[in-house]
Amino acid sequence: MNQQKNATQAESTTGASGMAAQSDVQAKVTASLKRRRRKEKIFRGVGLGSVLISLTLVLILFINIFSKGVPAFWQTSFEMDIYFDPAVITIADKPEQQPGETFADFDDRLQAWETELGFVNFNRLMTDAVAPLLPDFERSQTRFIMQMITSGEAHALRNMVMEDPSIIGETKTLRLLTSANVDVWLKGNIDRDLPDSRQQLPAVVRDWADYLYAEGHIQNRFSTALFMNPDSRSSLASAGLAGAFIGSFYMMLIVIFLAIPMGVAAAIYLEEFAPKNKITDVIEVNINNLAAVPSIIFGLLGAAVFINWFNLPMSAPVVGGLVLSLMTLPTVIIATRATLRAVPPSIRSGALGLGASKTQTVFHHVLPLAIPGILTGSILGVAQALGETAPLLLIGMKSFVASIPETPFDQSTALPVQIYLWQGNELRNFFEARTSAAIIVLLMLMMTLNGIAIWLRKKLEVRW
Repeated sequence: MNQQKNATQAESTTGASGMAAQSDVQAKVTASLKRRRRKEKIFRGVGLGSVLISLTLVLILFINIFSKGVPAFWQTSFEMDIYFDPAVITIADKPEQQPGETFADFDDRLQAWETELGFVNFNRLMTDAVAPLLPDFERSQTRFIMQMITSGEAHALRNMVMEDPSIIGETKTLRLLTSANVDVWLKGNIDRDLPDSRQQLPAVVRDWADYLYAEGHIQNRFSTALFMNPDSRSSLASAGLAGAFIGSFYMMLIVIFLAIPMGVAAAIYLEEFAPKNKITDVIEVNINNLAAVPSIIFGLLGAAVFINWFNLPMSAPVVGGLVLSLMTLPTVIIATRATLRAVPPSIRSGALGLGASKTQTVFHHVLPLAIPGILTGSILGVAQALGETAPLLLIGMKSFVASIPETPFDQSTALPVQIYLWQGNELRNFFEARTSAAIIVLLMLMMTLNGIAIWLRKKLEVRW
């Protein structure tokens, strides 16, 4: 009986110790699971916090840019009746080519007529139109009127007469831009409580601007000058993005027709046809390295090769396009190779098994399936090139150009460089908003290109 009792006690003790050990294991497992879940929650929280912080910073950036830039799309301007007074525009009739007259002789007479037209005082036409609108105006205050109108409008009137001399003696209702100082004054970008010594405009001009704005003679309208005019230093209020936009357009055309075909062809050869040896390994390593090279290095290369060796014109879109093409090539090659590699090997095997050659397999079967990814990578490469600034500065595209380029070989600037130039302008009250507006235009172009890339990928995507 004692032995049976002892055995029973031993089993009870063993069972109790086993249950205790099992309970300890469960406790350790539970604690371990709690730690893992706690760490997972912390990791998710950190990740979510990082995303929220990033989105918040981007949102703050966009709010700051749009709050400053959107008002710049509207600009104050006069609406007045300009009388093209024959007593002021005292010039001969515009010459016409006579029978038997050589073109050279006719051109000389035409240039002499244009030179004579350049001496006409078109400012007087504007002062005569504004003076009746001003209260208690005195002739001694005439010089102040031209501080209200940007100087470029005199050239606009001259061009109107040059194109159509028949308007001499007629009255035209025209819309003329106010000066940059009047624009920022009426928009409230200048503290009105500052003393006269720190104001950009005399007191009489400020009073006139407020009066004409209240009477409706000066209105805040959508600015077409921002998009239709080139840059200007003499007439700051009429400075626009047309020259920079066309320059960027020419450069992007060169990138599209040069970098993308070369990059896609190189990627197809390296991925589908090139033998796997040390030479191709070196080429692949160099392509990957080139994709990480700072863009300013490409600018140095372009200045040394295209300008110094090939004597291409400085500040020309053709040089900028070639430099940006070199910079975009690695991106296009890497994106295209990744897309080709994503096509299943069964496509190649099936085509080869049915008797297709290697070339037919690549161009008839593999490449069509890879087109969505190739287009996406190419468009993203072009969008990246559109926003580059550093390489363009080194090839001289930061020069002031007051004309719209007619060909890729004419001097020009680009949108990101124009933003750089406007940001450093001394008339900060006016050009700070103008710079933000240019940034908005550039962002819209880049977002459009990215949107096209996403749409093409969804549209042409093939599932297998």
